[in-house]
Amino acid sequence: MARLDGRRLEALLLRFPKVQLLVLGDLFLDEYLFGEVDRVSAEAPVPVVHVGLESSALGGAGNVVRNVVALGGRCVLGSVIGTDAAGRRIVDLVKELGIDPGGLVEVEGRPTGHKTRVVARSRQVVRFAQQVVRIDRETTAPLPSSEARRLLRWIDGQLPHVDGVVLEDYAKGLLTRGLLAAAMRRFRSADVPVAVDPKTPLTLQKGVDLLKPNLPETEDLTGIRIRERPDLERAAARLRRRIGGGRLVVTRGPEGMTLFEGEGAGIDVHTAAQEVFDVQGAGDTTIAALVLALRAGATLLEAAVIANAAAGVVVGKLGTATASPPEVRKLLPAAIDAARRAR
Repeated sequence: MARLDGRRLEALLLRFPKVQLLVLGDLFLDEYLFGEVDRVSAEAPVPVVHVGLESSALGGAGNVVRNVVALGGRCVLGSVIGTDAAGRRIVDLVKELGIDPGGLVEVEGRPTGHKTRVVARSRQVVRFAQQVVRIDRETTAPLPSSEARRLLRWIDGQLPHVDGVVLEDYAKGLLTRGLLAAAMRRFRSADVPVAVDPKTPLTLQKGVDLLKPNLPETEDLTGIRIRERPDLERAAARLRRRIGGGRLVVTRGPEGMTLFEGEGAGIDVHTAAQEVFDVQGAGDTTIAALVLALRAGATLLEAAVIANAAAGVVVGKLGTATASPPEVRKLLPAAIDAARRAR
């Protein structure tokens, strides 16, 4: 294993503010209703939640943007929203991050992706809280061609100023085959590296620099059931062929991640032991940290260790959280030790 130097990893973190990324993908409004439960409804066998706090945040591709900004990087965001209240709230949240909302294409009559989560705790068990229900409002209708052209024109204007692209495909109609092909031609022509957090085979495009699926996504994308290490290696080889030999990071939950680049069986990078409160959004943190680190000059191994430290921060928080550079620096020694133990 290449030598891991804590001081060099900290220096890479300091370079994040010099990196600007373009995030393109499906966008949601994540809404949270927090409350307490003290009885079951007389109307149906369901808990009655007394809501005491409401909050909202950017979800989907927006959560990657939140993580990029929290880690110190700069970002522009391209996506689609409706002309409804959720869309207006997204515009406000994007502005609060210091990002120009000019890349948000509004489509009349299209519902903005909107996920409402009810999180409740029992008054008898004060420290225990759980998600009771999630309500989704969304569409998977393809983005109309006129709006797709508007988004591509916006991309043309951003490419001279960005160091990398992150594609976030949740199969909600934004990244159609035509838009994705046109966007990839632009990225390749501008020599801008593209990272993909894939949910569908559509984003397995030739010329992708980095692909970051989790283990279930790797199985779905390859049709290979992963039981043992040779299964993972076969699946990795298949994915890398489909993207033209780019780098692959397969995240494996509490077991960390496995890195594939060049020849070889892959390198395991274990996570540092942390108390886990909520894994929601950890994948967004991981790809944000990976791409920022790579564009700041890290090797794939160094980027993975930084990403593991960042993910370790967010799983210790409730909801779709983010990690700050001081929080990541604090976990770097444990992340380095875990990576060394993996070998």
